[in-house]
Amino acid sequence: MSRPPPEGSASSGVSIAQARQALELASPLSAEVFRRGTFSAELYAPRGRDPQTPHLQDEAYIVVSGCGTYVCGVERLAFGPGDFLFAAAGQEHRFEAFSDDFAVWVIFYGPHGGERPDSRWVLGQQIRERA
Repeated sequence: MSRPPPEGSASSGVSIAQARQALELASPLSAEVFRRGTFSAELYAPRGRDPQTPHLQDEAYIVVSGCGTYVCGVERLAFGPGDFLFAAAGQEHRFEAFSDDFAVWVIFYGPHGGERPDSRWVLGQQIRERA
């Protein structure tokens, strides 16, 4: 049974303040704040260490606050507020050496097993994913 959104909220978006409140009520790590079809959005804010394991769907992260290192496969990327990060479905990834105020929006989308394109585009450059 569907419920109406909480008073003062919209059905088309969620503020960071609302997401942080949901996080306090839901779990110490993450709170799902939006879902439509295969698309879902969470606020994720681990403390101390990142215990996550690979996921069934492709996922994108947008850093809300904090800084640290994102490890995805063999890549290690420094990150900070506003940065965009990606992990394909099933790919090992984690956050390391992150600050106490670390939080990211997590966007899951697509079919289980992830999308299977031949390449991805990053800053206008095509990167082949399959031989």
